[in-house]
Amino acid sequence: MVGRMYTGDSFFTLGAMAQVGLVLVSFVFAAVALALTRVLVWRRPVILRPAIWAVMFISFVWLSPEGYYTYYRLVIDGLPEQSVIKDPPPPGELIGLMTFTGPATLSAHATGVLGWLMLAAARWPQRRNCRDAAD
Repeated sequence: MVGRMYTGDSFFTLGAMAQVGLVLVSFVFAAVALALTRVLVWRRPVILRPAIWAVMFISFVWLSPEGYYTYYRLVIDGLPEQSVIKDPPPPGELIGLMTFTGPATLSAHATGVLGWLMLAAARWPQRRNCRDAAD
């Protein structure tokens, strides 16, 4: 079933080593996005956390293509040096990613999963250290 859904996905046009590299790059990007979200919500009122998450998710969707394109330039000969950053994504695109109703690609679905993980990271209760609890 998964194979049919992603049959035409550009991921499968890459060689095995380039695929592994792309997965690693994606994990690094996701880890950074999750860590930044967590740091930015640290000790913020719960009511502000969804707004912080939204800014972080929009920023990821908007700016990450530049990082991916840089990786593609390393593994695919002949790609021109150019910026691929466009206008920020419209709300409909973001909703499509989060509801998995946008493009049926590995990238779009992984971005949707990351969006939900970033939201969980933003909403997850913060642990207080012992010194804070004594105050």
